[in-house]
Amino acid sequence: MYKDLKIYHGSQQIVEIPRFGVGKEYNDYGQGFYCTESIELAREWACPIKNDGYLNKYALHLDGLNVMHLTRGEFNILNWLAILLTHRKFDITSAVGSNARDFIIDRFTPDTDGVDIMIGYRADDSYFSFAEDFVNNTISLRDLNLAMQLGTLGEQVVLLSEKSFGRIEFLGYETVDYREYYIKRTRRDRDAREAYASRKKTLQQLKDDIFILDIMREDMRPDDPRLQSVISR
Repeated sequence: MYKDLKIYHGSQQIVEIPRFGVGKEYNDYGQGFYCTESIELAREWACPIKNDGYLNKYALHLDGLNVMHLTRGEFNILNWLAILLTHRKFDITSAVGSNARDFIIDRFTPDTDGVDIMIGYRADDSYFSFAEDFVNNTISLRDLNLAMQLGTLGEQVVLLSEKSFGRIEFLGYETVDYREYYIKRTRRDRDAREAYASRKKTLQQLKDDIFILDIMREDMRPDDPRLQSVISR
C-alpha cells in the first residue's frame, strides 16, 4: 500500500498542469512526467545549463494507481536495465554488446502493462555510462549494482498513464539559482565517478564477478541463484 507522495519536477519551465502524451519517448522509462521525492535532486535537475530554473512542487495521490517500484521487492538492477535498454539509445562498442542488449530485454523485462507510476533509478550522466559499460562487457554485474548506489543518485517517480496525470496536484514553485545548483549537479556526477574509480576488490570478489557474457553463456534466468547472490549483496 502506497501513501500519497510529495514530489518535485526540476525544469527550465514552470509546469502547473503536466500534460499526458507530451515529452521524449526515449527517456529512461519512456514518455512520461519525471519527478523525484528529493527536493535537492530536483533543484539540480532544474539547472542543466547556466540558467536559473524552477522547482515545481506537487502532491501525487496514489490511491487506486498501479505503482511499480524497481528497487524493491521482486525487482532488481537487471529489470531496471531491461527497461532502460528498451527506451534509451546505448552506445554499443563491443561485439558482445548487441547480443547483450537483446538478451537482457528478452530475459529481464518485467510486465509493465497497466503500470501507472514507475519508481526507480535515474540514468543520469555517469550512471548511464555504467549501464553502457555493463552491456559492453566492460564491468561486472557486481560493479553495476554498486555503481548505482554511489553519489547519492536518488530515485525518480514517473507518471506514465493518463490516469496518473489526473492524480497530480500543483502546489507551487520556486526559482532555483543556477550558480549553486548547476555546480552541485556537476559535482554529483564527478563524485560518483571518483567513488567508483577508488573501489578496490578482494581476490575472492574478482573470482566471483559475473559479466554479461557469463550470463548469456549460462543462459541465466532472473531467479538464478548466481545472479541473486550478487544482486542481494
